Amino acid sequence: MNKRFLLKATAVLAAVAAFGTAQAQTTPIKFQMDWRFEGPAAFFLVPGAKGYFKDAKLDVTVDSGNGSGGAVTRVASGTYDLGFADLAALMEFHANNPDAPNKPVAIMMVYNNTPASVMALKKSGIKTPADLAGKKLGAPVFDAGRRAFPIFQKANDIGNVAWTAMDPPLRETMLVRGDVDAITGFTFTSLLNIEARGVKAEDVVVMQYPDFGVKLYGNAIIASPKILKENPAAVKAFLSAFTKGAKDVIANPAKAIESVKARDGIINTALETRRLQLAIDTVINSPSARAEGFGQISGPRMTLMASQVSDAFNTKTRVKSEDIWNGSFLPSAKELDILPKPKK
Repeated sequence: MNKRFLLKATAVLAAVAAFGTAQAQTTPIKFQMDWRFEGPAAFFLVPGAKGYFKDAKLDVTVDSGNGSGGAVTRVASGTYDLGFADLAALMEFHANNPDAPNKPVAIMMVYNNTPASVMALKKSGIKTPADLAGKKLGAPVFDAGRRAFPIFQKANDIGNVAWTAMDPPLRETMLVRGDVDAITGFTFTSLLNIEARGVKAEDVVVMQYPDFGVKLYGNAIIASPKILKENPAAVKAFLSAFTKGAKDVIANPAKAIESVKARDGIINTALETRRLQLAIDTVINSPSARAEGFGQISGPRMTLMASQVSDAFNTKTRVKSEDIWNGSFLPSAKELDILPKPKK
């Protein structure tokens, strides 16, 4: 065995050892979405597709979901490290499970406004919130808009309404058929689904909660206390990579949809691009989001929401806003400055 061979063998072994060390430094993160792979999912898929998570030494697995409640409980159970969920659902979990050992917390606001709205067909004669009194409303029992409807109802002095429950795929169909007078749902989900059933957008009355006195926050990135304690650096790296991807999504939604198409090949690309743009315009790059800053929150607004959710959801204990939010993992203000000025 000559000296040159020994040197080569040593170099190979060193390279293998270095590769193994690099691999060991990659942190696996399981991320639970709130819903299916539709347009807004691009915000979580683009950072992976562009290698931002990989550059941050993260191995991120993004799974589709079936509602915010499920996302909260899966992060609470430890099955997932991080997730995406409606803040009201997170508040409800905290208040109804005060002794739970692993209550998730919100670490970054993504939907600065709730996407919830009440939608009706113009031919129904419903034009304003007051017109909903005595009407039949429909939504799945876990729908965020339905759960928060008492807040909308109180803010607009609406009389009693009757509720009909259904599975999510039937909601817009039942509205179009006339089985219900109005529905609650996320604007960028239900409005486009109504259109897909043959109704023109101009024939739909859309009452978005934020436009009618309901200043609830929408969806936030949530985290298990375990990962926050055991690997804060990975959490910070995730949020930084996510923010970088979010900037790309906002700048070019049509390009961003390619990442969603890669996960679900049967999506309607044009429809999901519109859905993504609608989400950006209504809940991500909104006036309140620009005022508070992407990813951030207003303390007084959060406190008010905690009180409103406690009342509307009739929780076992009162929601404590200070237990819900931890903004210490957010990227710098400069990194978070990704929201473009509104077009004039």
